[in-house]
Amino acid sequence: MRQIVLDTETTGLEPRQGHRIIEIGCVELVNRRLTGNHYHQYLQPDREIDEGAIEVHGISNEFLADKPRFADVVDDFLDFVRGAELVIHNAPFDVGFIDHELALLGEDHGRIEDHCGILDTLALARQMHPGQKNNLDALCRRYDIDNAHRELHGALLDAEILADVYLMMTGGQADLLLDGQSEDGQATAGEIRRLGQKRAPLRVIRASADELAAHEARLAAIDKASGGRCLWVED
Repeated sequence: MRQIVLDTETTGLEPRQGHRIIEIGCVELVNRRLTGNHYHQYLQPDREIDEGAIEVHGISNEFLADKPRFADVVDDFLDFVRGAELVIHNAPFDVGFIDHELALLGEDHGRIEDHCGILDTLALARQMHPGQKNNLDALCRRYDIDNAHRELHGALLDAEILADVYLMMTGGQADLLLDGQSEDGQATAGEIRRLGQKRAPLRVIRASADELAAHEARLAAIDKASGGRCLWVED
C-alpha cells in the first residue's frame, strides 16, 4: 500500500477569503515503510501573507517572489500523489486549500479526492484519545517522538514528523526482516549456523529489579497511549 503523508503552509486560514498555498511537503510510505521519496515545493501565491501566518511558518513574501505558481507544478504534484492514500493531520484544512487551488485552474483537474484517498490523523487521534489534546506537538509528546528541531512550522518537516506519529499511532513501522530471513519469514539456507554439541552452557542474564520496573512502566505508557491496546499487558 502506498501512502503519502502531506502538509501545507498557507497565506492565511480561509481559502474562501482568497488565501493560497505557499508550501507543499510530502513524504512517501510504502507498506508502512518510509521510502525516502518526497515532494517539496514553495509557491508564489500572488497575494500578501497574513502577519499571523508568517509568525507560524516564518515564510516571507520576499522569499516567495521568485517561486513557481501552483499552475506551474500541478501536474508534477498530482503525478506524485496519484493513486495513494493521503495521510493528513486535520485533513479538511489542507484538502480545502488543495481543492481551491485546483478549482482556480478550471475543471480539468477535478478535486484531490478524484486522485487519492484521504486519511485524517486528527480524527483518528480524537477517536483514540478522546478529551485530550491531539495537535501534532501533543502527539509527539504522547508517543515519545523528538520534535525539538521544530521551532517553526514547515510543510516538509511537519510531514516527516506526522509520518512518525502516524506509524506509532497505528502500530509502528512494518516489521523488519531479521538476518537470515527471506520475505516469507523463512530462514535462508546460506545463513543457517549450527552450534557444536560440545559448546559451553549459555549464560543466562536475568533482568534486575530496576530493569523489570522500567519495563513495566514502559508497557503501561504504551497501553495508555494506545487506549488499552497494548498486547503485552496482562489483564
